[in-house]
Formats: sequence, structure tokens, C-alpha cells
Amino acid sequence: MKIAMFSSEVNPLAKSGGLADVAYSLSKELVNMGNEVIVVMPLYKSMWKKEKTYKFEDFDDFEVSLSWRKTHAKIYKTVIDGITYYMIANGPYFERDNLYSYPDDNERFAFYQLASVQLLKNLNYKADIIHVHDHQASFIPVLIKEKEQDNPLFAKTKFVLTIHNPAFRGEFDKFYLNDYYGLPDYLYDNGTVRFNGMVSTLKSAIVYCDKITTVSPTHRDELLDPSSEFHLNGVLELRKDDFIGVVNGIDVKEWDSRKDPKLAMNYGITNLEEGKHKNQEALLKQMGLKFYGGPVYGLVSRLSWQKGIGLVAESMRNALRNGANLVVLGSGEYELEQQMEALRREFPDTCGIYIGYSDDLAHKIYAGCDFFLMPSLFEPCGISQMVSQRYGTLPIVRYTGGLRDTVNGYTGDNVDVADGIGFNDYNAMGMDYAIGMSKSLYGNQKDFYKVARTAMRLDRSWAQSAKKYEDLYISAFTK
Repeated sequence: MKIAMFSSEVNPLAKSGGLADVAYSLSKELVNMGNEVIVVMPLYKSMWKKEKTYKFEDFDDFEVSLSWRKTHAKIYKTVIDGITYYMIANGPYFERDNLYSYPDDNERFAFYQLASVQLLKNLNYKADIIHVHDHQASFIPVLIKEKEQDNPLFAKTKFVLTIHNPAFRGEFDKFYLNDYYGLPDYLYDNGTVRFNGMVSTLKSAIVYCDKITTVSPTHRDELLDPSSEFHLNGVLELRKDDFIGVVNGIDVKEWDSRKDPKLAMNYGITNLEEGKHKNQEALLKQMGLKFYGGPVYGLVSRLSWQKGIGLVAESMRNALRNGANLVVLGSGEYELEQQMEALRREFPDTCGIYIGYSDDLAHKIYAGCDFFLMPSLFEPCGISQMVSQRYGTLPIVRYTGGLRDTVNGYTGDNVDVADGIGFNDYNAMGMDYAIGMSKSLYGNQKDFYKVARTAMRLDRSWAQSAKKYEDLYISAFTK
């Protein structure tokens, strides 16, 4: 199949979050399966530093009209891991320090989408599948179906949307439907693109695409729930037969305890105990911490209210008093950073905090801890819990979204099948229960390592996830 991927960020060129990982890893695996994949993305200021590594080729240049605005799209091309990348450059829109969070983001990504459609036409690229990711690319199916309905280039193309972050829905005033996109008001007036009194690019893609996915089966169910805070349940209910959840994979080459060059000692299932002890010793030494015989807990996360950091600060205090260690890597909301710093001041010998990000330290935490903390309020999929399982570090998660789909929690009588620890209620009592279960499991080292080995045997590769996407693409042609 010929597949055109549209995403506002894609590894290894630009990343602010998990969207970049998924767009790249899925594309790479689809290529490995014999498909042809192109990726179309903006060319941001930060990407120029990678030009020499990836050899950007000057490919095309054309005018783009946003109603009365006339501007140019300059196209650069490169090939990475068998994927052909087309990068859309425009100085005023993309030569900025950050990828997002500008007052004119709606205009910036309107330009990106309009230029993307024109690029497909210039390439004469007859895609079998156009796959758009999140709101920044979600109007591409609308533009093609409304403006190119008589163009034979798109006559057989099917459209797929993946919802990664439903909190951002690409909402803007009705005025810009014509002012940016040159589309008629009746698309708003008849409700096709209308959402909460605004135009929503994400909602529109749900209407226009042939198939819709999100990043875990449980998150699909959460989005369909009438009580969902994202309020997309109404339109998704109309499309629920075409809406599935597919759990993301992870890069099993990068995250491999047997070959990871960042570790004090490489290890696998057969020498897990030795590898865990060596890496734990190195991690605690690096963080300047003492070991008092208790479990070592790790956290690698954006320090955000969504991630349950407040629960960590509250529940870990008692664990630290009783001989546990805690190592935290992350940055984010100032108040939560300060809560972590306060915990370190209270327990300077057993609690280590690194405010910021270090890829080296992240790998060492995954390998050197016994348990990995992910008590999220919501988590569409999550990657860290799957990485920690691969390193024999048991995730402690709240059962939400992809965390429910990827962790089978230890309950005391399921040691043969458990691969982590989970809890339901998002409060201190729920978190305390999970910490209590972890202490109980850690107290029986034979059972602890049995569960850890079960976790390490899980298949978290992109191969099985990409096969589900390929099957979905095929099913779009039988609608």
C-alpha cells in the first residue's frame, strides 16, 4: 500500500511528546512490512541543526493561499529508515523557538494542511491511505473531500485519523473557515464541522475519515463515555463501528536491557537478579543515596497534575520513612517541582531528584529501580510502563487508558500472570494500596523476580501494533 502520514511532529526530526514517537515508529514498521510510506510535516527552526545528519534536499517551492494571504511553501526532502520525509518550510510560521503554543497556531497549521494537499498534487501521489494525526493535520480529509472531490488523484483514497491527545481539538471561530481554508459557511451551519459553537478540526476529521483510532482500547471506551471530559462522545458514538483502540508499541532496539550502552551492566531474563543489583548500586551512587534494604522506586515523567505527581509526593513519604528509595527525573509545573524538592530535603539520604531531563539517567532509572511510578489521572496509552516492564522494573499504575490495557496488576494470588501493580481510585488511599502491594511483593524476592520476568517476556514491539493498523487500512476499502 501507498500510505501518506501527516503529523505536526515526527522523530527523529522534531519531538515534543509521544505523537512524534508514534508517527515515526508506526511508519518505520509499515515500511518493514513492505508498504510505501511518506511523511509530511512542518520544518521547524530546531530541525535545521539536523540538516547535515539527514541531508535535506531542496525539492519544491510553490505559493499557498489562505484566502487573501499569499505565502510560499518551500519543500525539503530526506529519507530516514526507508521513510520519505517531506518537510514544509515557511519562515514566518515555523522559524520559531517552539513547535506550539503561539496565538496564531490555527493559522500556522492551516497553512501546513493547505500546503500538504498541494504537495500531494504536485507529487501526483496517489495514496491508498491518508493517515492524519491529531488536530494539527485533521482538516486535510475535509480539504480533499470538499475541494478535490472531482480530482482522480484522490478518487480511491481512504482516510484514517488517530486521536492522540483529545484535550486539543483545533477549535477556532467560524469566520476562519473561509478566511483560512476557503470553505463555505454551510459546513458550519449544518453542523458538519461545528463543535461547541466553534469549528473543530479534530471533530471534523471524525466525521470525514473512513476509520478512526486512538492509542488504546480502554481510552476508546473512555472517549465514548458520556461523562468524558473531552466531550467527543456524541460524534464518536455515531462512528463507533469505525473506531478502534490500538496500543502503541515501543522501540525495542533502543529499550533493550541486554544491549543498552547506558547501563552499568547489561542483563536479561537469565541474569536479572545480578543485573538489577549492579544497576541499582550504580544508580544510587550516582544520585548520592544510601540503601537501607527497601524497594527502590523510580519516576521519569513530565511533572504535571495529569501524571499523579501529587499522589507520589503524598504516598511516598511513608515508604521513605520505612527504608525505601525514590529517584525522580522530570520537570514541569513549579508547584509539583517544589513538592519533589521538599521530599528530597526531608529525606536527603534516600530521595534523589533531577529537575530537567537526561536520557542517560532515564535509562539508568528504568534498569536500576524495582518499581516504576505511573499513577496518572488519565493516560491515553503511555510508553514508560512498557519500557519499565522490558527492563524488569514493575510499573505501579492507576488503571486508566492504556495503563489498564498494558498492566496486569499483582493482587497477592496471581503471581504466575502479574506483570506490574495497579489501583483504581485516584486518591491517596488507592496509591497507598499500590505501594503496600509493592512492599508485600518485594518482601518475597522469589515472587518479585517471577513477576519481573513475566513483564520482560511481554511483546511490546511495534510489529503487532502496525499489523493492526495495516488490517484497519485494508478494512477501510471494504466499507
